[in-house]
Amino acid sequence: MSYPADSKPLTILIAADTYPPNVNGAAQFGYRLAKGMNGRGHDVHVLAPGSANGRSFTEPGGDWTVHRLRSHSVPTHDYWRICYPWEIRRDISLLFDQVQPDVVHIQCHYMVGEYTLYEAVRRGIRVVATNHFMPENINPFLPFPDWFKKVVARNSWRDMGKVMGKAAAVTTPTPLAAKAMRDHAFLTDVMPVSNGIDSAAYEVQPGEVIEPYEHPTVLFVGRLAEEKHVDVLIDAVARTPEHLRVHLEIVGGGEVKPALQAQAARLGIADRVTFRGLIDDDELRRSYIRASLFCQPGTAELQSLVTLEAMSASTPVLLANAMALPHLVSDGENGYLFTPGDSEELGARITQILELSGEDQRAMGAASRTMVGRHDINTTLETFEGLYYGTLSPAAAADEDGVHAAPAGSGADRPTRIQ
Repeated sequence: MSYPADSKPLTILIAADTYPPNVNGAAQFGYRLAKGMNGRGHDVHVLAPGSANGRSFTEPGGDWTVHRLRSHSVPTHDYWRICYPWEIRRDISLLFDQVQPDVVHIQCHYMVGEYTLYEAVRRGIRVVATNHFMPENINPFLPFPDWFKKVVARNSWRDMGKVMGKAAAVTTPTPLAAKAMRDHAFLTDVMPVSNGIDSAAYEVQPGEVIEPYEHPTVLFVGRLAEEKHVDVLIDAVARTPEHLRVHLEIVGGGEVKPALQAQAARLGIADRVTFRGLIDDDELRRSYIRASLFCQPGTAELQSLVTLEAMSASTPVLLANAMALPHLVSDGENGYLFTPGDSEELGARITQILELSGEDQRAMGAASRTMVGRHDINTTLETFEGLYYGTLSPAAAADEDGVHAAPAGSGADRPTRIQ
């Protein structure tokens, strides 16, 4: 295994099975990681599936280089692409010859990540592996009965262990996700490292005026997929008192959108539910700031970048008590957890927050902003640099709570908690 010297910038190859223009947390993290490492002076290359049919190619221009692999559409998903091993192995090998990476960072154990890791290991190149997925994330796109999906999930966990076990370091966004990987993929020394966020980007800037919505508004941002359970949120809004006139803003697209629109109409609240679709980053930032509170009812979140973004905008949050979401709530301080799938409880929590005084709602939002500080993107980038150079060891640095020493040369003199 080769360890690059820490006295020079690195050539980093980031292998991602989903990357912009895809809209999801893993794709966003891959983009932010590439941008951050490029900004720190490294030579960054991203390897990802192409977003349309055609041969493998390298995108022209850009602050860092993006290489696209030949890929194919999936009938059950509107943008996901898969790469066939027999079509990409040679292209991956040729890319290694061209790029000569010092370190490889895979973002998934499927397809692109798997075969990029195998090539790196064959060449003795250091590999860092990050897991952003739970096997349950793909269940809505598998046209099989539940018993067969469970078989697929067990095999996926097993494959994760087989593939990522070959990496020099393995990370995932939260301690809970790390525990799941230890329990199901039998991976030891999994290091929780937050995806990180530039929280200042979501604050109201000096001299900037962004008026709140006319009516109290609950915001959801994310893919409209079954595991997000946006139907529970729509039902909850319908249960709130009429005098509050609670509105719901839904940002994102996906396969269940028509069903959600029909549900809002059936419940008689279509005039209070706005489906924004995909919007640009500036409009999304304004939505976070204008909203009264943010809700994430999903049950398969490994971290939830959109929740971190909402918290950065000083917005109270209501999150399902599932997977990693509890790490983002201090009950009664910056919001509340609710029982997954329980629209009655969620409706009561929405009502509880919106009936608070304006001062108390602002205090909740301020608590969100304070809590998100531990997820600063610069800490995340420093941690990954330590893993890239081999100066930070997950086995020596991580404990059950996700506390690890700051990487050498980071300037930190105390442990940093990553959640």
